[in-house]
Amino acid sequence: MPTARAIMSPGTECVAADDNVLEAARKITSLGVGALPICGTDNKLKGVLTDRDIVVKVLGKGKDPAHTTAGELAQGEAVTIGADDDADEIFATMSRHRVRRLPVIDGHSLIGMVTLADVARAMPDPQTGDLLEALSTD
Repeated sequence: MPTARAIMSPGTECVAADDNVLEAARKITSLGVGALPICGTDNKLKGVLTDRDIVVKVLGKGKDPAHTTAGELAQGEAVTIGADDDADEIFATMSRHRVRRLPVIDGHSLIGMVTLADVARAMPDPQTGDLLEALSTD
């Protein structure tokens, strides 16, 4: 079974917790990704900012993205996966926390992101369907 390290997208960039959401949206756009980890000034992971967060929690609530920080959207402790955890553990973590992206941690360092698409490519077809179903139901 492949590990997170084997199936992740390496070289993940962070958005700083004190960056405004407008800057974060521009970074998401320029990188062509759907989410960025939120990192604090201490270089610790604070959460993950998604394009959906920007639309629902900022624009949809009438907040000004130039005056809302990425850190304001971080929700408690970030859900992560260890670099050497296998696809079954990634599957279980995504299902349990109902997330589609997981930051990959090696020790205390962020080394990449693993997405639902990464897992789908790495897992047998029945498990992929189970994961999609788990993440798609309310």
